[in-house]
Amino acid sequence: MSAQRLRALHVPGDPLVLPNAWDADTARLVVDAGFPVVATSSAAVAASLGYADGEQASPDEMFDVAARITAAVDVPLTVDVESGYGLSALELSDRLAETDAAGCNIEDTDQQEGRRRSASENAAFLAGLKEHSGDLLVVNARIDSFLDARGVEEERAALPDAIERARAYLDAGADCVYPIHVRSAEVLGEFVSAVSPAPVNATYLPDGPDLAMLAKLGVARVSLGTGLWRLAQARISGALSALAEGTSPF
Repeated sequence: MSAQRLRALHVPGDPLVLPNAWDADTARLVVDAGFPVVATSSAAVAASLGYADGEQASPDEMFDVAARITAAVDVPLTVDVESGYGLSALELSDRLAETDAAGCNIEDTDQQEGRRRSASENAAFLAGLKEHSGDLLVVNARIDSFLDARGVEEERAALPDAIERARAYLDAGADCVYPIHVRSAEVLGEFVSAVSPAPVNATYLPDGPDLAMLAKLGVARVSLGTGLWRLAQARISGALSALAEGTSPF
């Protein structure tokens, strides 16, 4: 089963690396490079469809992309479903099952209402999702406590909330917790220790710990988020600028 394959790859200290894709073509590139799982980036998928991030694209459009990816590759797919597109836990579970997704990434900022869900509210939603999906879906619970933090001191101030939420989400059945955009290795290490032995997802950022350090900290999963999409955008923009100036884009 795809979910079992995906779950087994979450090993603290030997992290699953996810170069997030945004369509069937980039998903094939990920698989061709030897990665055992494909993950989507909601922001990159939305941009490829002509929308801003933050659930501006419809769930039909987003799940259509996911279905196209699962049809194009033979490895598990984990889908970034943002905060669930306003769907109930049952509806979200059904939509993910229809795409043959093995997992999902779901955040605790409610994009429909423009607010942060309380820990108990989000835990209840996660519990409902796991109740309907069971072991057929690997749920990665994203924790947005660090998104507005600037510098180590602000990250440290956000740490207690992140740990409290992580424990609540794990108790609700989440398979993995994702304190997105932690840049301090020290703070991330404390978070990992506080929720051990549960798997922790971290973001691979240019100004954050490198892959070797993330592994040393005990992280079990590493996401690039919009990293590859931004890199592709920069390369294309550079080539177009060269072409516009009358020089070779190659």
